[in-house]
Amino acid sequence: MPRRHLLSAIVPTGNERHNIDGVLASVAFADERIVVDSFSTDGTAERARELADRFLQREYGYSASQKNWAIPQASHDWVLLLDADERVTPELQAEIENILSREHITERSFWIKRKNYFLGKPVRFSGWQGDKVLRLFRKECRYADKRVHAEIENGAPSGTLRHPLIHHTAETLEAYLPKWNRYSTWKAEMAFARGVKPNAWHFYAEPAWRFFKHYVLRLGILDGYRGLLISYLEAKSVHLRYVKLRRMRRARA
Repeated sequence: MPRRHLLSAIVPTGNERHNIDGVLASVAFADERIVVDSFSTDGTAERARELADRFLQREYGYSASQKNWAIPQASHDWVLLLDADERVTPELQAEIENILSREHITERSFWIKRKNYFLGKPVRFSGWQGDKVLRLFRKECRYADKRVHAEIENGAPSGTLRHPLIHHTAETLEAYLPKWNRYSTWKAEMAFARGVKPNAWHFYAEPAWRFFKHYVLRLGILDGYRGLLISYLEAKSVHLRYVKLRRMRRARA
């Protein structure tokens, strides 16, 4: 029998005390569990030191930067990278184990679908139905250096796993809004760097289109209250991005 490829699981954290036990338990099958913490103040660090094989700390700039710093810290050739609000199911674990048991793995990375939960219940539509992320990959892979929605940029050829990650996006709206606000800021900064000049289209038509796309075209209406809220937040985020962009341009003038 060929020797199984070894796996390092990496979990970046920042005030994730409510999640740390669950995420690390879900990757207990990994040969190494590394927590990279951004100086949490809620007890995450103390608990992670007890549970993880290795505990590291680094100031958080943005997700891709933190992940790209963490990946070279892995001891093994294959990496499974999870956010603290994600969970590996037993079915997904078995699928990953099966891949690692191959003598030769031709893929460099694997897409993993996500089953998303919002405010405690699953979201089946609202534009989230096709959600997938590259989270199982060879150690030499890196994320694109983007502040928002960065993915592995040198992971081809890639495969797709059949079983999804469980993703608990936010248990409460209060927990979700800081991340939502931060993303709008980063997108405003990206637009500012590109020299975008906000106009009426950006402030009114684009948010309206975003709501229509998520609520109607992407069937958010079938997710009930959560679909309506997600579609509203998507639209509001677009509007807020351009409000922030306008302020940046005025401050620069």
